[in-house]
Amino acid sequence: MGVSRSSGTTDELGPDEDSGGGPPGRSADPGPAAGEGGIPGEPPGSELLAALLDGMDAALCAFDAAGTVTHWNREAERVLGWSAREAVGRSGFAGWAVRRADADEVRTRLMSAMDAPGRQVHEFALLRKDGGRVLVRTQSAGVRGADGKPAGVYCAFNEVHAQIDLERAIALSEALLEDATWGVVLLDVDLRPTVVNAYAARALGGARTALLGRPLGDLVVQGVEELEAALHHVLAEGAPTAPAELWVTLRTAEGERRRCWRSGFLRLASPLTEEPVPLGVGWLFRDVTADRLAEQEADRLRFRTSQLHRAARTASECEDPMEAATSLLDFALAGFADHVLVDLAAGERLVRTAATPFDAPGPCLPVSGGAVPARYGPGHPALQSVERTGSVRTSAGAGDAAQAWAAERRWPRDAAHALCSVLRSRGRTLGVLTFLRAANRSAFERTDAAYAETVAARVAGAVDLAQVTAGT
Repeated sequence: MGVSRSSGTTDELGPDEDSGGGPPGRSADPGPAAGEGGIPGEPPGSELLAALLDGMDAALCAFDAAGTVTHWNREAERVLGWSAREAVGRSGFAGWAVRRADADEVRTRLMSAMDAPGRQVHEFALLRKDGGRVLVRTQSAGVRGADGKPAGVYCAFNEVHAQIDLERAIALSEALLEDATWGVVLLDVDLRPTVVNAYAARALGGARTALLGRPLGDLVVQGVEELEAALHHVLAEGAPTAPAELWVTLRTAEGERRRCWRSGFLRLASPLTEEPVPLGVGWLFRDVTADRLAEQEADRLRFRTSQLHRAARTASECEDPMEAATSLLDFALAGFADHVLVDLAAGERLVRTAATPFDAPGPCLPVSGGAVPARYGPGHPALQSVERTGSVRTSAGAGDAAQAWAAERRWPRDAAHALCSVLRSRGRTLGVLTFLRAANRSAFERTDAAYAETVAARVAGAVDLAQVTAGT
């Protein structure tokens, strides 16, 4: 930083009043004479220097070795209200930009930077032109001349609250990108991660650096279309008004995992341009899988309890116990399975007594023409259920193998998941219930087996009553 004044940042004349910076109408450093190049009376390159100084976000002023103000940019004028014409040429801040009682201390601390290495940071209370006071934080450093000797000091300053706001913003960014209990991912306009915090890296199943620049499709097996659609919407239209919950399936070293992420999105735009230029999207999310699964389980339990209650009331109105049994199964099927088969024990064999239609959805009805033997081969899940006196769960593979798997077991062709529960009443095995699901549904789980056993107990009671009634 030179000590000469520059066009647009300083002006040809100092202040009208005598401030110790030289006689009125004369510059502290007149610069080269006219004809030496550039603007007459101005050093070469002064227009560029003025533009650079006035374009700075920080307020900046400079002093020569005697403490005279030599430079004053537009941001300094905005903060304190004093123009470059009023500031340049004054001796220090005494009596105009700082109280006289504080002037000596401020001058000493500022000018000490001329001989000290590096930058010095201070906080001062300066005076605005309207008489108000403003607390500023300054960074000052010495300026060396061509001969290497101290030639002055430059001082950059900002209002303390603006500086604190900046520091808070930086601290917030660092905290979000390091220690936040939410996942934070910054993506560029091509939707590739550029910054990933520790939480997000754990959620996505990779190291923070390994995730950078990779397409989201490399990480998300299912649900990536919905996620990318949300990100594109943010880039085009801005952030949504409320968080969204996205279900995705991740590809990890341990296999595929299905997760639910409660997500919020922010469009990132450059603050350095007049027109907002999108830099990408900020994606904040939290894994709420456990909560959502718990809610789903609670909803499922409430629904199944309601169905069992309705089924019991309906069955109590049936005169025929077998009709009561099939009515129970009609209520149990809702939301639980696509097909149900009732195979009752007849000696050493199982006979098909009631079933839902094989080719289309429908109610559970007695087999037309009477019970027929169930031609189950050795190791069939229904036979295993009888042998174990418990439930058996099984599933097929994908594609054509599933159809062959179902046909081999004498089940409807669309069956891909099965759950067999034994019918027990008064210490006797009466048969087996088989619930079947198609391939577009999930496999049966332990909680499904518990529900099926509850249904089987009620159906077994109705079947036992039917057999006792038939025997009398």
